[in-house]
Amino acid sequence: MIYQYIACSEAGEIVKGRITADGEEAINQMLNFAGYRLINLRPYVPFLSIGKLVSQLFPIKQTDIILFFRQLALLLESGISIVTALELLQQQISKHSLKKVIGEIIGDIRGGNQLSVAMSRHPEIFSPMNCRTLSIGEQSGSLETMLRQVADYMEREMTTRKGIKGALLYPAIAGVVTIGVVGILMFFVLPAFADLYGSLGAKLPALTRILMDTSEVLRKYAMHIFLGLLIAALSFIVYLRTADGKYKMDVLMLKLPLLGKVNLLNELSRCCRSIALLFTAGLPLTEIMPLVIQGSNNRVVAQALYAVQGDMLKGEGLAKPMAKNPIFMPMMVQMVKVGEETGSLDNTLLAVAQNFEAEAAEKTKTLIGMIPPVMTIIIAGFVGLIALSMVSAMYSIYGQAF
Repeated sequence: MIYQYIACSEAGEIVKGRITADGEEAINQMLNFAGYRLINLRPYVPFLSIGKLVSQLFPIKQTDIILFFRQLALLLESGISIVTALELLQQQISKHSLKKVIGEIIGDIRGGNQLSVAMSRHPEIFSPMNCRTLSIGEQSGSLETMLRQVADYMEREMTTRKGIKGALLYPAIAGVVTIGVVGILMFFVLPAFADLYGSLGAKLPALTRILMDTSEVLRKYAMHIFLGLLIAALSFIVYLRTADGKYKMDVLMLKLPLLGKVNLLNELSRCCRSIALLFTAGLPLTEIMPLVIQGSNNRVVAQALYAVQGDMLKGEGLAKPMAKNPIFMPMMVQMVKVGEETGSLDNTLLAVAQNFEAEAAEKTKTLIGMIPPVMTIIIAGFVGLIALSMVSAMYSIYGQAF
C-alpha cells in the first residue's frame, strides 16, 4: 500500500514524500534507518494525471536502474562530482519517467541531502535495502563499489525472476491453446455430429452421450457459465489482494509440486545474498534483518525471518533460531553456524546463495524440459477422448445397421 508521510530529520529538516509498505510499523523502521522521525502518515489517494498515466503505461524497468547504477559508478570513479554525473546521465536517458526522478534526486542533493536519502524518497524505484547499502557506501567512501554490488544483486534477482516466468509461460500458453481446441470441438464439431446421429436415430455409446450432453449444456448456458467464471475470477483476484489471500497464495507457491522447491530456493538465495551484501557493507545484523524481511517476496519466508529476528535479539544468534524452522534448509543453517563461528558470515552466505541459485536454475531447466511433453499428452488426451467418442459412435451405428 502507498502512504504519504511527513517526517523530521535529526537536524530538524521537514521532509514529505510517498512510500510503499505493509503498514505504519514498517514505514517507521524504514524512516528510522534513513535517519528520520515520522510525524504524520496517511494512505495516498492518487488523482488521475497524464504524468501518472504515462508512468503506469511505461514503468521504469529494473534493467534501466541496473544500467543507471553501473554508469553512475563508472562516472564517479573517473573523478566527476555526483551532481555532474547525474546530470550527464539525465541527458542520456530517453525514458521521461526516469529522467524526471533523476532530476528530483539532483534537486535533493543540491539541497544538501545525500544520494541515498534522495533515492529513498522514491521507494517504488529504489528499495530501502538498496538505499541503506548506498548509505553505508557514502559513509565509508566506497559508493562506487556499493553501486556495483547493488547492480550485481539486482541483476541476479532479475535473472531468477525471468527463470520462473519462463517456466510458467509455456504451460499458460498451452493451457489457452487446449481450452481453445476443446472449445471448438465442443461448440462446433460435436453439435454437427449430434445432428447427424440424431437423424439416424441410432443408440449411442455412453461416452458419446455424455460428451453430446455436455456440449449441449455448454452451448445452451454459455453466457451463464462465462459470467459465473468471470465473477469467480474477480472474486479470487479481490481475495488475493487481502492479507489472508496473499499469505495463502505465498503458502501455495512454496507447496506446488516441483515449482514450490524452486520458489523456496530462490527466496532463500535472495535472503542469503541480501544478508551477505548488507553485512559486507558493514551493517549489524540487528539492522540487516528488518531490511531483509521487508525485501522478501514471500510472506511465509518473511514470517520465518521475523521469528528468527526475535530470537536473535534475545541473544541466540542466527543459526540456532533458523534451525527451529524447517523452511530454512539444513545446508543454510550449517553454513550460517560456520560463518558465525569463523567470523565470515558474508562469505558463507554468499556461497549458500550461489549454491541455491545453481540448484534452482537446474531444477527450473528440468521443469521447463518436462512441460512440453506433459502439455502435449494433456492436449492429446482431450482431443483423443472426443475422437474416440466419435469413432465408437460410428462403429455402434454401423453395428446396429448391419
